[in-house]
Amino acid sequence: MTINLATQKILVVEDQAIMRETLKHILGTFGARLIVEAESGVNAIAAMRLEPFNIVLCDYNLLRGKNGQQVLEEARHLKLLPLNAIFIMVTGEKSPEMVLSVIENKPDDYLIKPFNQQQLLIRIDRCHTRKKYLASIDNDIDSGNLYQAIQHCERLLQTNDKKMHLPLLKIRAELALKVGDFKAAEAIYQSILHDRELPWARLGLGIVAFFLGFYQQAIESFQELIKQYPAMLEVYDWLVKAHESLGDDENALSSLNLAVTLSPMSILRQKKLAMLADKTENLPIAKKAYAATIKLGKNSIHGSASDYSGLANVYLKSNAPNEALKIVLELNQQFHDDPEARLRAALLETNIYQAKGNKALAQQAYGKTFSLNEQFNKQLSRELRLEMAKTFYLNGNSETCDEILNDLVKTNVDDKLFIKEITAVCDAVISQDHADTLIQQIKKELVDINNKGVSLFKEGNIKGALDIFELATAKMPDNHTIILNLVKIMIHDLKKSTPDANKILKTQSYINKAIEIGIPHNQISDLQTELNTVQVNPTINRPV
Repeated sequence: MTINLATQKILVVEDQAIMRETLKHILGTFGARLIVEAESGVNAIAAMRLEPFNIVLCDYNLLRGKNGQQVLEEARHLKLLPLNAIFIMVTGEKSPEMVLSVIENKPDDYLIKPFNQQQLLIRIDRCHTRKKYLASIDNDIDSGNLYQAIQHCERLLQTNDKKMHLPLLKIRAELALKVGDFKAAEAIYQSILHDRELPWARLGLGIVAFFLGFYQQAIESFQELIKQYPAMLEVYDWLVKAHESLGDDENALSSLNLAVTLSPMSILRQKKLAMLADKTENLPIAKKAYAATIKLGKNSIHGSASDYSGLANVYLKSNAPNEALKIVLELNQQFHDDPEARLRAALLETNIYQAKGNKALAQQAYGKTFSLNEQFNKQLSRELRLEMAKTFYLNGNSETCDEILNDLVKTNVDDKLFIKEITAVCDAVISQDHADTLIQQIKKELVDINNKGVSLFKEGNIKGALDIFELATAKMPDNHTIILNLVKIMIHDLKKSTPDANKILKTQSYINKAIEIGIPHNQISDLQTELNTVQVNPTINRPV
């Protein structure tokens, strides 16, 4: 045994008192002393908020409130599980739905009841050994330092550990995908498939094709995988993305509906199905999926006001304003302290009362919408703000509409899919060229900012150039050109002055941001190498 259970803080989440005692006894026989019990999912989350645990044993079927899947989702979302923590799902159920649900959420392991002492210890020990071995990689991934994670992965691969070689290759390929190094990912997957046929490697090749823009090739690859492995749910998600990229929303909807049929407990997939069905005007599927999302969301961290507003809008489209109004009342009850929920409700009330022909109540609701927008504005999701812009325009307030649209274009100009959504709304509600005019104005502003910053840099005014680009990133946090130029100037500054640990960390954070927003690998990798040089050799170009 490689793990000393006497030093481990263990949380046992189980609604049956007898089973809790049994697990405590088993753990105690192996030396465990620091054991906390939780009889419900809510209590489990509360316990994890109070202190970090090294091991969590959680039953899947908790009778009240959250199930084990929802406990794991929330713990991860709130970062309540330390990187080295082990989460093992325990269940007595063997239904395909449950098994798929457990596998999808990727606990560190899972146990089917009944099990014996040795089986439990083997699972814990195996998870501990793997976590300890991969700690350096996991730490870097958690910090967003993906290139450093790649370096650690390469070093471990060189040790030729036969047991860990394949898992390391899988991690290395996934890291290559994350940083956009698609050639490296493709080479790894092909080398694996040359030796043996593995579904995850075949999926990896399909993902590479997707990212390279070969959508039809990706679709064919994903469809073939589904024929061979119909329960491999991740493949359906990628198939949906590929269909959407080709503008084929109908086939995307069909593929996603199949996945939801196989695994109906995934709230995020139900959300996606609802929105896609709504978009394609398939109101029966949209209604069913929104209702399922609301039900799953009662005990899930992923439940949101948008699920209720989506269902209410489907009722509106179905000419059922009274049913829509019932959903709005439920929305207000469930999220009464949430500003975004209040605004969604006000927007819906505006549209519902307009549909019912009640101008006075519609105007009252619209006034509430305007007031809430003034109060919360940029704190709200971009999708809701786009809906607000549409409502303001339709109610004769084109000035506020343009303010929102201008800011949405400015902050999302490099997000092609969202810009497409903005364009579609403008084309349908305002005019055919309205969005294009806004986009061109923002692009000109970007060019002017970029030119000014570059000019200051060439003049030797490094501080002035940094100030320009940092101010620009505050206004346009996801703009590729501005972030790249900022990183280049920051690295130049580090090389020409006494290296500063805070400056190095700040520069690394911008490189991590560049990866996150999808700036191509060939534009980032050299910058990461340069920054690594500064960190490795802190005396480089230091003034005498």
